[in-house]
Amino acid sequence: MALVTKTAVTAWELMPDSVLQIDAVADKCRSLVKRRAMMAAGVAVIPIPGLDWLTDIGVLLKLIPDINRAFGLTEAQIERLAPDRRLAVYKAISAGGSMLVGKLITRDLILRALRIVGVRLTTQQAAKFVPIAGQALSAALTYSALRYVCEQHIRQCMDVSKQLMLSHAKPTAVER
Repeated sequence: MALVTKTAVTAWELMPDSVLQIDAVADKCRSLVKRRAMMAAGVAVIPIPGLDWLTDIGVLLKLIPDINRAFGLTEAQIERLAPDRRLAVYKAISAGGSMLVGKLITRDLILRALRIVGVRLTTQQAAKFVPIAGQALSAALTYSALRYVCEQHIRQCMDVSKQLMLSHAKPTAVER
């Protein structure tokens, strides 16, 4: 893994630089997403209007930066890279069209990401007031919506990491 800083770093501050490392980081992120989505699904069962939306936003405000950090793609981590490597990261991000990779994650960005699964979450809001079956459906919809949004983000991070790995591996004119 390529170090992002010159100082001692934790595993979350390393940028994966092989396909195996990228896949391992993705697996760890998926595990984290499953746990947090289960927690949000548990809150979705409670029939208090808006509580589940607040929980979903809160979960994503924490999860998305954690995923970025795991891939070495937070705004701060990217800024600490060498200029040529930083340029390669920004090119990979723009090529992938991601709105959440390498950026400061705000509530507005999270709300835009949640619009992708808006129908599921609207159905979930209505379903939670039907006793038992509706609450179970509400929890399932919350879980699947969060998993979907996070899986899309993990895939975008994987794509950026793979593009960066490939661009870094290309020989320069001097090496040819």
